[in-house]
Amino acid sequence: MRAKQSLGQNFLIDENIALKIVHSINPGPEETLLEIGPGQGRITRLLQPRVKRLLAVEIDQRLYPDLERTFAGCDNFQLIKADFLEIDLAALASEKLRVFGNIPYNITSPILFKIFEQRRFVHDVVLLMQKEVAQRIVSTPDSKDYGILAVMCQIFADVKLLFNVPPTVFRPQPRVDSSLVQLRISEERTRLIVDEPFLRFLVRTAFGQRRKMLRNSLKEFADQDCFDFTRRPENVTIAEWISLANELYPSSQRQTAVN
Repeated sequence: MRAKQSLGQNFLIDENIALKIVHSINPGPEETLLEIGPGQGRITRLLQPRVKRLLAVEIDQRLYPDLERTFAGCDNFQLIKADFLEIDLAALASEKLRVFGNIPYNITSPILFKIFEQRRFVHDVVLLMQKEVAQRIVSTPDSKDYGILAVMCQIFADVKLLFNVPPTVFRPQPRVDSSLVQLRISEERTRLIVDEPFLRFLVRTAFGQRRKMLRNSLKEFADQDCFDFTRRPENVTIAEWISLANELYPSSQRQTAVN
């Protein structure tokens, strides 16, 4: 079956890489795993016998018959015929989910932000994605890759780039390298946040003008003495973003009330 370009499909065809991915996920017999886009089922077949329950979310109707035939009689397998971005994880999670996916490059951020929004139902996430995006996710302050994606991912999770994957292991071959990334959901930082929507607003606003000093991109707050607003957003650490948002949140409420 030909991959559908409109869905960003690149089917994994290398069995050794599939085994390496499964080894990295390290699924357990008492765990529930949700796979985003099982596709032709190469990794799904390796995961299914290793877990208590496997939920495979697939949007491409052409793939349903083969997946249903392959896993007929597998009581722990459930094919969910839907768009992952539209499903409610709360309805699926009798326990915390482990999430895996060889995901379309063009919707990596929406998938991650959906998972973060419903993170109370998720234990960890392992995603195969574009290498360039993976490098941004694990980047550190004072680097060119450090931006909104790095800050938001590292607020909600402990992130790790596991290994890189060449284009040759996919059909069709993408034009770029891929990487396997693990994100372990953590409350270590989020429990310190006073208001998550305001923190997201602050980070997005600042990085919207990433080369400008914060006194320009966040000029409505720059008269306060709680932070050095001559710094640029890529120089601010995760802990500092949380602290800054907490400090500025009361003043943002006052400004809203005045306006």
